[in-house]
Amino acid sequence: MEHPYLFFVKLFEWIGLAHFAHSYPWVIYSWVVIALLIVFCYMPVKAMTMVPSKAQNFLEIVVSGLEDFMISVTGEEGRWLFPLAATVFIYVLSCNLIGLIPGFFPPTASLNTTASCALTVVIFTHIIGVKYHGAKYIKHFMGPIWWMVPIIFPIEVIGHLARILSLSFRLFGNMMGHELVLGILFGLAGAFFAPLPIMALGIFVAFVQAFVFFLLSIMYFTGAMEHAH
Repeated sequence: MEHPYLFFVKLFEWIGLAHFAHSYPWVIYSWVVIALLIVFCYMPVKAMTMVPSKAQNFLEIVVSGLEDFMISVTGEEGRWLFPLAATVFIYVLSCNLIGLIPGFFPPTASLNTTASCALTVVIFTHIIGVKYHGAKYIKHFMGPIWWMVPIIFPIEVIGHLARILSLSFRLFGNMMGHELVLGILFGLAGAFFAPLPIMALGIFVAFVQAFVFFLLSIMYFTGAMEHAH
């Protein structure tokens, strides 16, 4: 369902990039999210003091809470992975929430965005595996007995490819479904505030989906670090 009005799409139309804007709105709004996150995080960091401001307090609570939760899953050994995992969580959450603003499109309602995030997580999972286990990491795909390799190897490959599908389609499906419901309600009963309960529920969905993506990511990272490989 095409949105009746997208602010930044109209802005790109005014500067002569209408075809790009209508073909790739998720790219434009991904840039918007990135810009907003840079500004939102840079300002309190620049003004960081011993007596923290409200913005600094908020960022510290979010970051420390995410870090404590991740360490409880991965252990101290996984602390170095926190910057990537937290970035994924904050980016996905911001992409989810921005769609609740009239005139804005959630980038995660496009499979292109969710698939790119999923690919980043899954590829980095294997980088972690090679970092911790070297060439022996390939044994994880071979199974415990050599004659089972023709059976185990395809199953393992399919399982790891399924991680990409699971991460990307779950997030995409929920966010696109929410957008479709909102679009229908706005079209049928927008003047009577009928979409407001769905928008409120959308805040909850945005947080849950971002957290599920974050949780699955750190579980994949933990699995790649395990010495059982």
